[in-house]
Amino acid sequence: MATYILVPGGWHGSWTFEAVVPLLERAGHTVHALTLTGLRPDDDIETIATTNLDTHADDVLRILDQENITDATLVGHSYAGMVIAAAADRAGGRISRLVHLDAYVPRDGESCWSLTSDEYRQAFVDGAADLGYAVRPPFRPPNGGDPRRRPHPLASIMQTIRLTGAVDRVPRREFVYCSGWDARTPFAELRDRLQADPEWQVHELPTAHNAMREAPEAVAALLLDEQPSRQSAPI
Repeated sequence: MATYILVPGGWHGSWTFEAVVPLLERAGHTVHALTLTGLRPDDDIETIATTNLDTHADDVLRILDQENITDATLVGHSYAGMVIAAAADRAGGRISRLVHLDAYVPRDGESCWSLTSDEYRQAFVDGAADLGYAVRPPFRPPNGGDPRRRPHPLASIMQTIRLTGAVDRVPRREFVYCSGWDARTPFAELRDRLQADPEWQVHELPTAHNAMREAPEAVAALLLDEQPSRQSAPI
């Protein structure tokens, strides 16, 4: 049986995977859905203000240590692609599979800020204008969005990642492209790059960005290897 560690993207907590977790557990697997430091409802201002990407990578490594996990599948959504890459690079071979779920796939020296689109960079600036140390949730739909979303620590978005190359030795690396928001996605160029890389497997889901909430069965099936990937021909 596999051990999954599910890491949410910006502004979100473990609750964003609440429909996926029971599907994986029903199949007999162990699942840890994280709420990252600075995103917990009881985190104080100092905690949020001092949280960066290293802090979030340490959150993942702490679970590996506490639960004595030596063969983990890390799943990172959106911003958390940065987190699982950093954690896997430092995990000493304890990660067997990485799944970047419509998520950033960084190279050494890159950051969420440098990798994202101009639209998101402006949203980060606008969202941090009043707090300074954290970014309020952007792109609120007419209903105001999920009230559980929290301001996201700004330093974690800005900090550049430092990779030794160990992450490139994770045996299985996958990228899931959500094609249902093509007009706004910052991941189209990343998909094209990874499709041309034989060390990566690229999947496609016809959903908007939050696939784990819009189509939890499809996400769980992909993680359980119960459906084939839709991989376009390399360009």
